[in-house]
Amino acid sequence: MLALPNLDPAIKRQYITANGIRFDTLTCGEGPRLALFLHGFPEHAYSWRHQLPHFAKLGYRAWAPTLRGYGDSDRPEGVEQYDMSVLFDDIAALIDAADAEDVTLIGHDWGAVLAWAFAIQKIRPLKHLMIMNVPHPAIFARHVKRWPQIVRSWDIFFFQLPWLPDMALSLGRGYMTGAAMKFMAEDKTAFSDLVLKIYRYTPSQPGGATAMINYYRALMKRPGGFRGSDNLPKITTPTLMLWGEKDMALGLELTEGTDAFVEDITLRTFPGVSHWIQQEIPGQVNDAITVWLTQQS
Repeated sequence: MLALPNLDPAIKRQYITANGIRFDTLTCGEGPRLALFLHGFPEHAYSWRHQLPHFAKLGYRAWAPTLRGYGDSDRPEGVEQYDMSVLFDDIAALIDAADAEDVTLIGHDWGAVLAWAFAIQKIRPLKHLMIMNVPHPAIFARHVKRWPQIVRSWDIFFFQLPWLPDMALSLGRGYMTGAAMKFMAEDKTAFSDLVLKIYRYTPSQPGGATAMINYYRALMKRPGGFRGSDNLPKITTPTLMLWGEKDMALGLELTEGTDAFVEDITLRTFPGVSHWIQQEIPGQVNDAITVWLTQQS
């Protein structure tokens, strides 16, 4: 089992079975309100280590599952196992397993891709939605085939190739994966060798790199609500969007026009912060969340 160092003592690690998948999950806190955290590529539930105790102090039961294919969660084979519809079933089953009174869904990177689409399709009722550094799908669809976003999104297209991206991610027991994360970071002290060892774990495991990339391969085959259009249903869930302005993969201009697709949207941007927002400035992220939730009550 992958060791997770320097976790807050309040965080527990347990396996939660949902939709036939055993999810290696970090949990913190108790109570009838669920905060469900969805991590991104190429990360792990560990990326939410700073937020879990904070939400527990706010009175939430906080769950951060390591998504299917990642870490020590189950890793089914085949691109179809990472289709958006299957991933939605994972999220819905986790929510059902929690049997909570209300749900706050929080996503970063790929987790935010899923959170946006899950809210658009109203698969389960949500009390709040929190998105970090991923645009609404309709806005991304406008930009992804234009300069400069087409260059920034090169990895989406690269991952459609057979075997080559899988080999690149797994090279040197995941060295390239960790190196890419640190390269993208503004505050590189947030990505020590100890932390990067966790993110190198999945691509170093048999079939791990392929599972991670299969999210992208399945996305291009069946978009399932992500490659959206201007006709997508408007999100009615109150939504907080947090954005690091120095994101190398997704430009700040992708936040513009979000209010056309979300009835109640609050946007907070952070200068000098990279794509890895909740790990680089956890204190500021937690403070922004607290202020927003206080305003919602």
